[in-house]
Amino acid sequence: MKQLSFFLVCVAGASLAITFMPSGLFSGQTLQPDSCHVTTPNEIVAGSSERNEKSYGNALLSVGPFGLWPNGTVVFKPGGAGFQTKDGGLGMKFGWTRGIPGKLNVTGRRIDAGAPPLRFETNQTNDARSTGFLASHLIFSAPGCWEVNAQVGDRLDSKITFVTRVEKVGDGPAWRR
Repeated sequence: MKQLSFFLVCVAGASLAITFMPSGLFSGQTLQPDSCHVTTPNEIVAGSSERNEKSYGNALLSVGPFGLWPNGTVVFKPGGAGFQTKDGGLGMKFGWTRGIPGKLNVTGRRIDAGAPPLRFETNQTNDARSTGFLASHLIFSAPGCWEVNAQVGDRLDSKITFVTRVEKVGDGPAWRR
């Protein structure tokens, strides 16, 4: 009898857990709206005394002058900015400012679930002598909460890290590559 009572309590508990579980959990969606603690701009533009309300960084490197996306969320939607790759990646333009010479190195990982790493692409000169603005694409392998790390050359004091949310609405942007 004790075993049957214990079994019924376990079944009832499991039923309640499933009933009150956040929607989307069984569809592979693990990101909850408040679970991604995105980085807010600190207004620093590398190599400049000028401030920019969207920029984030330090005196040696910043993401900006365009800076971080509004509310820390990069949104891929039909008719919107960005592109999709053949393998399902979501690419968006990010601008950087280097206050010191050096190659910009950017890496990233999804922090709310497993996913292939972030890809960084640029068509501009990105070598040991380069300074100033550098346009790039960050390609996220999936929607979710992402940590992005960037550094100029081997200068650890230039390293910046920010967290951004990546969302895909519907089929995402029309541009495919």
